[in-house]
Amino acid sequence: MLTIVIPNLEDLWFREELMADEETMSYNAKWGGTIPFPRDEWESWYEAWVRNPGAHRYYRYLINSEDEYVGEIAYHYDKARDIYICDVIILARYRNQGYGTEALLQLCKAAKENGITVIHDDIAADNPSYQLFLKNGFEIEYQNEDVIMVKRML
Repeated sequence: MLTIVIPNLEDLWFREELMADEETMSYNAKWGGTIPFPRDEWESWYEAWVRNPGAHRYYRYLINSEDEYVGEIAYHYDKARDIYICDVIILARYRNQGYGTEALLQLCKAAKENGITVIHDDIAADNPSYQLFLKNGFEIEYQNEDVIMVKRML
């Protein structure tokens, strides 16, 4: 069972760790792999994503029953494509324990509660995680050699 929490600014050490973990971020290899998240960027990022996200952003941490951070969920509005894009990242050492499914369902629930009717994710074509989305009510909108775009009506 996961608990969904709004992180405090000082808890962004976990996001830094998550983004820096090579195994966790292997899904992002096509777009550069790990993502630097240095402490000097925390305040501005926190302001935009947590403190004042407006109606177009959502960000939460996932905590398991042992009070360990296991991942994050988020969505944001992509103005250029006029769609909401979701994000579920589970720290590699916690994968294949059901957390991804629970996280995805919680994210969809939050999006629906916030008035979003359709949510998407663009997944690298070589990333098998798209199967998780398909098992949880998403369908393939389109795919090519680079990306699989999935969507779910909420």
